[in-house]
Amino acid sequence: MENNIVPLDIDESFTFSCSRKVPCFNECCRDLNQFLTPYDILRLKNFLNMTSGDFLEKYTTLHNGPETGLPVISLVSGNSPRLQCPFVTPDGCRVYTDRPSSCRMYPIARALTHSRETGRSTEHYALIKEPHCLGFDQNKTRTVREWLATQGLEPYNRYNDLLMEIISLKNRQKPGPLDMKSGRLFYLALYDLDSFRTAVFENNLLKDQPFDSGELASARKDDTALLMVGIKWVKKVLFGDK
Repeated sequence: MENNIVPLDIDESFTFSCSRKVPCFNECCRDLNQFLTPYDILRLKNFLNMTSGDFLEKYTTLHNGPETGLPVISLVSGNSPRLQCPFVTPDGCRVYTDRPSSCRMYPIARALTHSRETGRSTEHYALIKEPHCLGFDQNKTRTVREWLATQGLEPYNRYNDLLMEIISLKNRQKPGPLDMKSGRLFYLALYDLDSFRTAVFENNLLKDQPFDSGELASARKDDTALLMVGIKWVKKVLFGDK
């Protein structure tokens, strides 16, 4: 049976609930092609009290996106014949408070379109009804807007939208795969934040870039501020944003 995809407006309602009481509990946490965004990695590595380098080495794989030509990070499966997520347990997700955006969003899908004429971005939503999921049989109804709020998606969507801006800029300025050096710099600035911090503050990576001193002071201590520096740096240095 194929997935049923139902477009929804942000204030439309849908019926869904997930808990240990649902017979399919944890079934959606296996045999996945789970992409991780820069903000996903930031939250996960901090929850696990790991450096970004250690997290990336232990839990992820790297490949170039066939459409974007950019480095893409995927979560590896755990040591299980069922190809379960490495963070799933019989009681559920052990990184639940800092789980990735795709896990938070499910069963809703979100897309963003940008108008070059008006400069406005528009959000689009859809309900993904997979045949294995019995959460749709539960008597819990809410709107898409309510779902986004209860799942803590605001910061995830905000940083993920900035990544989409980079992808759009890259496709305009440098279509096709990145060269090896640019790919390494992209990976460093957006995925391997702790190494990026070392490059910035110990190896003077930003010496020719006009970043505000207050912004850099925040980035020295705060990963979200550092990610913003990385995003701006990638847009400017790799893709010529002004």
